[in-house]
Amino acid sequence: MLAQDIAAKLKRNADGLVVAVAQQHDTGEVLMVAWMNDDALEQTLTSGRAVYWSRSRQELWRKGDTSGNAQRVVSVSLDCDGDALLLKVDQTGPACHTGTRTCFEAGGDLGAVRGEIQ
Repeated sequence: MLAQDIAAKLKRNADGLVVAVAQQHDTGEVLMVAWMNDDALEQTLTSGRAVYWSRSRQELWRKGDTSGNAQRVVSVSLDCDGDALLLKVDQTGPACHTGTRTCFEAGGDLGAVRGEIQ
């Protein structure tokens, strides 16, 4: 069970989930975005491996159990609003189910205009 002091800080969506961003700990590369419920977060914090909630399968999944592309957890942080988690991980192999290093390679650049700060 997730520690009460941690659970009290979370602001979950209507489905009881919090967004989780996985980032390669040593390069800062954003690998993927997934969802966690309380059980997934508790297992992540206590096992040293990233565990997420699959919205399509409606079940917990530990990253890498079927693909071998595991995420070893280095740290987990909560944002200031309590509605997003940052997992700094050591990724083995590709992070994306498409076989790319990150899930943002497959989607591609959308061609945003670069802004300027004056």
